[in-house]
Amino acid sequence: MSMFCFQCQEAAKGTGCTVAGVCGKKEDIAAYHDVLVHTLKGLALVAEEANAQGKNDDSIGTFICQGLFATITNANFDVDRLGLLIQESISKRDALKEVVGFTSELDCVNWAGTNAEVPLKALEIGVMSQPNEDVRSLRELLVYGLKGMAAYADHAALLGFKNAEIFDFMEAALASTTKDLTVDEMIGQVMKCGEVAVTAMALLDEANTTSYGHPELTTVNLGVRNNPGILISGHDLKDMEELLKQTEGTGVDVYTHSEMLPAHYYPAFKKFDHFVGNYGNAWWEQDKEFTTFNGPILMTTNCITPVKAEYKDRIYTTGMAGWPEVKHVADRPEGGSKDFSALIEQAKTCAAPVEIETGEIVGGFAHAQVMALADKVVDAVKTGAIKRFVVMAGCDGRSKDRQYYTDVANELPEDTVIMTAGCAKYRYNKLELGDIGGIPRILDAGQCNDSYSLAYIALQLKEVFGLEDINDLPISYDIAWYEQKAIVVLLALLHLGVKSIRLGPTLPAFLSPNVAKVLVENFNIMPIGDVKEDVAAIMAGK
Repeated sequence: MSMFCFQCQEAAKGTGCTVAGVCGKKEDIAAYHDVLVHTLKGLALVAEEANAQGKNDDSIGTFICQGLFATITNANFDVDRLGLLIQESISKRDALKEVVGFTSELDCVNWAGTNAEVPLKALEIGVMSQPNEDVRSLRELLVYGLKGMAAYADHAALLGFKNAEIFDFMEAALASTTKDLTVDEMIGQVMKCGEVAVTAMALLDEANTTSYGHPELTTVNLGVRNNPGILISGHDLKDMEELLKQTEGTGVDVYTHSEMLPAHYYPAFKKFDHFVGNYGNAWWEQDKEFTTFNGPILMTTNCITPVKAEYKDRIYTTGMAGWPEVKHVADRPEGGSKDFSALIEQAKTCAAPVEIETGEIVGGFAHAQVMALADKVVDAVKTGAIKRFVVMAGCDGRSKDRQYYTDVANELPEDTVIMTAGCAKYRYNKLELGDIGGIPRILDAGQCNDSYSLAYIALQLKEVFGLEDINDLPISYDIAWYEQKAIVVLLALLHLGVKSIRLGPTLPAFLSPNVAKVLVENFNIMPIGDVKEDVAAIMAGK
C-alpha cells in the first residue's frame, strides 16, 4: 500500500484511496499531508502545556489552523510549500519546547527529519498505523472535524477576528489524538468539537458581516460581457475584496465561480460596476469551465482539481491552496494587501469569456435576510402554505449518485422550501421551482462557510414557535457531504441536538461499524435512499 486516505466522500471503493487519490493527489502529496498533521500534533502537545503555563499566544493557533487547512481535500498539492509548512511546524514546536521546558518521548514531539525523509516517515505514522479500527475511526473523525474548524477559524483570522477559546480547544483536541483515551473520552472530544464548531462558525459569520455587511436578497447575472475577465474561485472574501479594488478602472471584469457565488450577496461588493456575475457551476466542473473562461483564474482556497494544460499558464493559487508549477500569489504583508497585478496584466491580453449560460439566479438568504422575512415565513407556516423546510446544504461532487439531490428537489411538493448553503446548491439552484407567497422555494444562505446561518435560523424559529426541541420544527435535513468542512458542520448540528439527518451520497468511509452504530443509535443518522421514499418520509417528519 503506497498511501492510504479516506478523509473525503470519494474514498475509492467506499474504503480508501491506496494508489492515488480520486482528488488527484499522489503518494508523495499524501505522505506530506500525513507528516504535516503528525508534526502539528507535536506542536499542539507543546502548545497545550504552554497554555497551562500561561505562555502561549494565538500565533501558534493561527499556524495550526493554516497547516490543517493545507491538508483539506483539494487544497494543497505542492510538495515544496507543504515541506515548508512541515519545517515551520517543527521550528515552532522546538522553540516553544524551550520556552516551557517541555520534554516527551512521543515521536511527534521529537521528530525533526528532512523533507527527503517524509515518504519513509509517512509509512510509520499514517492513518493505518493505528491497528484498532474504533480508535482509528474516532481519532480521524476528530482530526477531520478540526480540519474543517481550521478553515473557518483561518478565514475569520484573516479578517482580524480571533478567539483564544477556539485555538485552545484545537490544540488540546489535536494533542488528545496522541493519548490513550477511553472510548467515552474520545467521543467526548468529538462532541466538544461540535460545540466549539458552533463558536467558530458564529465567529466567521461575525467577521464576514462586520467586514462586508449582512447578505441580502440579490439577483446574480449568469451571462458575460465583452471585456476581459478574472475568475475567482474558492472561498476567501478578503481576496475578493482586494481583487475588486485592484481591478477597478482597469477594464477587467471580475466573475465568481462555485463557492464564491455568495460574494454577490454582500453589500460591500455591490458598489463595483465591474463585478459582473457568476460563471459556471460547482468546483468539480472547473476543468472545462476554466478552459472556456479564457482569462486568469484565482484559486483562493481548497477545491482545486488537477490543473489542465489548457489553462495552466493562467491559473494562480493563493493562501493555503497550491498546485505544482502553478503561479502562487504571496500572502499579504503586515497591514498591506496581496498583489494581484500579474493577473490583471495577463487578463488585459486575454479574450473575453465564452458565454456558457444566460439568465439569473437569486440568493442572499442568510439569517439576517430570512429573519427580516420572519413574519411572512411564520404566517406561511401557520396557514399551511409552507408545510416543511428541507435543509439540503453541503458539498457537491463528481459522483453520479448526487443526481439524487436534483431529483429530491424536483420531487418535493410545492408547499416545501429548500434551505441551502455550500456548493451542493448547484444540483438544484437553477431549477424553476417558483415561490410560495413571494418566498422563493430555494433559499440560498451562501457558502459552506455560511452554514451558521441555517443553524441560527432553525434556533430562532424554535423560539418564534415556542418549541422546546429543535426537532419539533417542520425542518428536515438531507445533507450532501464531500470534505472536512462538511464534517465539522455535521458535528455542530449534532451538538445542537438535531436528529434524523440523512447523509449522502455515502456514509463516511472513516466511520467504523461501531462508531457508525453510536451515531445511528444516538442521533438517527441515516444514509440517503430511494428518492420517492425519502421524500415521503421527509414530508412525514421522519
